[in-house]
Amino acid sequence: MDWVDLRSDTVTKPTPAMRAAMAGAEVGDDVYGEDPTVNALQQRMADELGFETALFVPSGTQSNLLALMAHCERGDEYLVGMDAHTYKYEGGGAAVLGSIQPQPIPHAPDGTLPLEQIRTAIKPVDPHFARTRLLALENTWHGRVLPMDYLAAAHDLARAHGLALHLDGARLYNAAVTSGVSARAIARGFDSVSVCLSKGLGAPVGSVLAGSSVLIGKARRWRKVLGGGWRQAGLLAAAGLYALDHHVARLAEDHARAAALAAGLATIPQLKVLGQHTNMVFVDVPARSLQALDVHLRAAGIRIGIGYLPTLRLVTHLDVDDEGIARTLDAFAGFFAGR
Repeated sequence: MDWVDLRSDTVTKPTPAMRAAMAGAEVGDDVYGEDPTVNALQQRMADELGFETALFVPSGTQSNLLALMAHCERGDEYLVGMDAHTYKYEGGGAAVLGSIQPQPIPHAPDGTLPLEQIRTAIKPVDPHFARTRLLALENTWHGRVLPMDYLAAAHDLARAHGLALHLDGARLYNAAVTSGVSARAIARGFDSVSVCLSKGLGAPVGSVLAGSSVLIGKARRWRKVLGGGWRQAGLLAAAGLYALDHHVARLAEDHARAAALAAGLATIPQLKVLGQHTNMVFVDVPARSLQALDVHLRAAGIRIGIGYLPTLRLVTHLDVDDEGIARTLDAFAGFFAGR
């Protein structure tokens, strides 16, 4: 079946042209620093985001963990959103593997962490407390783009208290395309930035962590310790380079299709569209209908993610076209007709 998969933008398949780029990649042993395609990707990302250097790693979870372990020492603390990916959805790696204490802060509805709450959460220098070392932000957060003036204010607050700044920019390019600014402008002021290549950009594997040469040196060591050293990884780096060349501007198409999906779902009385942000649509479905809706949609060739809450997150990406959006709307309308 030709599926329309709206569970996540991680489900994309490499395009034929991307596969060709991977097949033709020049490779070497990356643990020795000898893979020319990996080196090219790392330099490309460092230059594009305004950092000294960068490190190609298997996943966004590992990229964020490496950043935290490079910034913090055992017994240190980082400030992070209560619903941030690094805190809630990465297995507690900072605490389990890094001995780093997270201090979660509730998000505002726009995805920001209120500055006064950040300020209040910073610990005094006292042996009773973990040492607050780092502020971690996420952009986009649930598809929401953090305002540029907020990023500047958060930077000033962090610097005033001697904190480093890390950005989980898994969907940094979605934020850049939506706000009409460069990824470099968003990254400015951060000490490290993690970017995922295997979400909206459509590469099959990989994230990149950018930062100073000192920080990336620490991260490289921790990558090896965590089992993340890889060999002829240029095959995968080639996919990332292709994605950066060909799949950034087209993110606007995903955002437009998400807007069309939200508008169509809003016409169904039984649904409540909570919002559409970049390539994500959030919609409340009657809880009693969730399982039956899932069965109905799968029969129509449509996959959605059913969680423990009646709120669905529907995500558009390069493998969802206009016909897929139309099929999805027809299937939703058909299910709720007469109910």
